[in-house]
Amino acid sequence: MSNILTYRGYSTEVKYDSESNVLYGKIEGIKDLVNFECAALSDVVLEFHSAVDDYLTVCQENGEEPEKPFKGKFNVRIDPDLHRRLWYLAMLNGASLNHAVESAIREYLETHAESQIKSVSAGK
Repeated sequence: MSNILTYRGYSTEVKYDSESNVLYGKIEGIKDLVNFECAALSDVVLEFHSAVDDYLTVCQENGEEPEKPFKGKFNVRIDPDLHRRLWYLAMLNGASLNHAVESAIREYLETHAESQIKSVSAGK
């Protein structure tokens, strides 16, 4: 069971507010705040899809390029010694630090989470 929805390249994590008795979420990975809420579980997918569609329509009407989540850039804070060791090993292997990090992430995904990622991606 997953509370993550994906539509047209955008994702959300559906949450529940027990005080208001509503399900809600927001588009993750973009700076703009695009959210949705509903009371019925049967409406969650429709409300999320509507939020994404509305966002894309507003961007188009305003002549703006919609933000794309996960542009391939992110900052990572790690232990300085780990940073130094990774840089050094990458240098010894003729690779960039970016290449070494990307390789490590690929290996992690292949080893630990590929089946989970595929099930989430299937909801595109």
